[in-house]
Amino acid sequence: MRRIAAAVVAATIVTALGIIAPPAQAMAPQDQPLGNKCAVFPADNIWNTRIDGLPVNGQSATWMASMDAGTTNLHPDFGRSPYGMPITFVKSGHHLHSIRFSYAGQSDRVGYPFSATTNIEQGSDRHALMVNTDNCTLYELFDAHWDHGHPWAGSGAVFHLGSDALRPAGWTSADAAGLPIVPGLVRWGEVESGSIDHAIRFTAECTSQEYLWPARHEAGSSDASCPPMGARFRLKSSFDISSFSPDAQVILRAMQQYGLILADNGSNWYFQGTENPHWTDALLDQLKSIPASEFEAVDESGCQVSANSGQAACP
Repeated sequence: MRRIAAAVVAATIVTALGIIAPPAQAMAPQDQPLGNKCAVFPADNIWNTRIDGLPVNGQSATWMASMDAGTTNLHPDFGRSPYGMPITFVKSGHHLHSIRFSYAGQSDRVGYPFSATTNIEQGSDRHALMVNTDNCTLYELFDAHWDHGHPWAGSGAVFHLGSDALRPAGWTSADAAGLPIVPGLVRWGEVESGSIDHAIRFTAECTSQEYLWPARHEAGSSDASCPPMGARFRLKSSFDISSFSPDAQVILRAMQQYGLILADNGSNWYFQGTENPHWTDALLDQLKSIPASEFEAVDESGCQVSANSGQAACP
């Protein structure tokens, strides 16, 4: 679920524009590639920055209470089809289509490699996530519809995966926080490799009318006890993960080292991953047993290099 500020303008028909993306970036060993080529943002991006050494946020207890952490467990919001978010990989020769946007004023009005064969998330949000593996450009749509060759969507955003650039302040994206979706997904290939080296996207029922870097947009309520978009949480280091399966440990270790980023409105403590036939019920059931009370919010404000960049330099 999502809510976007009413100040955005009404739907308009947009014209497809060409995109010139930076060349694909060389990957460091710790980078997790998409399509076996594209690193997901530079290694010093805040998504890829460890936060296990950062201080606890002063609002942690308040935010945790607003998300019913004392009575709620984690919920993996992914699995085998139809659960999870599919990613469609394309090449530069793929035809680009103009999209009619409901929230055109905060959408990137360019050509999108969207077509009748693009995979769309099943469920109300209907996210369409596309990666051009030739130039490492990420395209994301919210509420995407092909509509027999007359495509339209709620909103759209484009991210160059070799760049730390953020969206304009106050702009939404394909999620309510103005953040990219793909960098925060748990992907089967990462679990299989034994390492997830980035933060994980999750949702909360109540968010405040604020956002924290690196988020760019809020879609919350007037309840100041609720966490803002962009708030970051980590699984406490004291939580013993040794009894869990090796695959579960990969995900839980990432939650301890890189944490969760609040990216959208939705059910409390639901975290997102890709749709993949390799996810097993046994693994998902283990993840559902983790008490949300074992998390804490962290203060990552000291990591910010620039308000308009995702580059991080934590103390």
